[in-house]
Amino acid sequence: MIKRDDSKPRLFVLDTNVLMHDPTALYRFQEHDIYLPMVVLEELDRGKKGMSEVARNARQASRFLDSLMQGADKADIDAGLPIQPLREGVGGHVLPATGRLFFQTEHLEVALLGGLPGSNPDNAILGVVQALQQRHPDKTVILVSKDINLRIKAAVLGIPAEDYANDQVLEDVDLLYTGVTALAADFWDSHAKELDSWREEGRTFYRVRGPDVTTWFPSQCLYMEGEEGIEAMVRDKPAAEEAIIELVTDHRIPRHNVWGITARNREQNFALNMLLDPDLDFVTLLGTAGTGKTLLALAAGLAQVLDKPVYRDIIVTRVTIPVGEDIGFLPGTEEEKMTPWMGALMDNLEVLTQGAKGGETGDWGRAVTTDLVRNRIHIQSLNFMRGRTFLNRYIILDEAQNLTAKQMKTLITRAGPGTKIVCLGNIGQIDTPYLTETTSGLTYVVDRFKPWPHGGHITLIRGERSRLADFASEEL
Repeated sequence: MIKRDDSKPRLFVLDTNVLMHDPTALYRFQEHDIYLPMVVLEELDRGKKGMSEVARNARQASRFLDSLMQGADKADIDAGLPIQPLREGVGGHVLPATGRLFFQTEHLEVALLGGLPGSNPDNAILGVVQALQQRHPDKTVILVSKDINLRIKAAVLGIPAEDYANDQVLEDVDLLYTGVTALAADFWDSHAKELDSWREEGRTFYRVRGPDVTTWFPSQCLYMEGEEGIEAMVRDKPAAEEAIIELVTDHRIPRHNVWGITARNREQNFALNMLLDPDLDFVTLLGTAGTGKTLLALAAGLAQVLDKPVYRDIIVTRVTIPVGEDIGFLPGTEEEKMTPWMGALMDNLEVLTQGAKGGETGDWGRAVTTDLVRNRIHIQSLNFMRGRTFLNRYIILDEAQNLTAKQMKTLITRAGPGTKIVCLGNIGQIDTPYLTETTSGLTYVVDRFKPWPHGGHITLIRGERSRLADFASEEL
């Protein structure tokens, strides 16, 4: 892409998809000016109809524009409307915008290089940017768009173009918090002088002090391999260089199975400890296909709903984005409409109900167990979550990587007292347009919840489906 000249004042031209992705983008360019071509307003008007998240964002962007134009006349609009700082919700952050908003108030005549037809909305925006470059040589005119192809065309025409990066959580997905840390081989020796240990209700705790502790987060998983190896979780951080850690339960041995399921690796063991911990209200599990995210979440949920009733029932939901062609409208109730999207849930339920809970009593026992389980699991659509409050529920949010940060906030704030939310996803499989690994709502909540003492996260690494699935994941 064309490198911009930061020595000049900047004028950002916004594409429609930026406002449809984040209506508050108008307030996120600090002291810099913003320019909206007329075609952007027309596309906002066409996109405002409907109940989708994109349509709601288009309507909100229009409301923001209307508030900025209150009391302005033609002369004020031509001179640029001052953008006032915006507070995000009640008690939210203040967006310190001090630039000006300009609208296209006249026809800008420009001949696009390469013979691109100006009737295309994207090409019309490119034409506006080229005209602004000629009219304002004292400014760096930059096109901001979520559309990769539009940015490529801009680069071909010599126009500086950038992605909208304000919603980017991390610069690189490799910096994402994994939730697990390996301890050095000499950890016990180096901390022996400042180490306290005790047992409480069958649980083993250690108080650790030292500079290594400063980088730990609550509920972070710790492990050491070898003869003195341990697997533990951070339970509390009374001070910057002090932490209380607890040895975790080993769910790899059969007597500690969870609804007939045993952990097959270290990360799965940490995941089960988090899912069964009543003090953790929010747990995120990341991992590629076959790492056991859904199976572990379901097994832990059933154990806490049927075996020891910590929660009333299980609610499962996910984003309904097809991989191939859409299958169209579906008949039936909300739960029946969601059934085709819940193939992974049904597959894992079959594994759980065919296991230890029903295996000893034959087909009749399995059938009874299956009916009992399905009566306590409710499948619901994300489309009807607004305004609801869930009390004492175990909520599984599958395919969470396809949600935006705003959608994730909407869903998590539905949780009432006694509710636990488990978010599952693979940020390498994002199907939502304009979302990337660094802007996904799942990445957002993993990063934001890591210092919270009642949240936990673990990234599952190893696939446990079959040797065929493992080979396909590595080689295809």
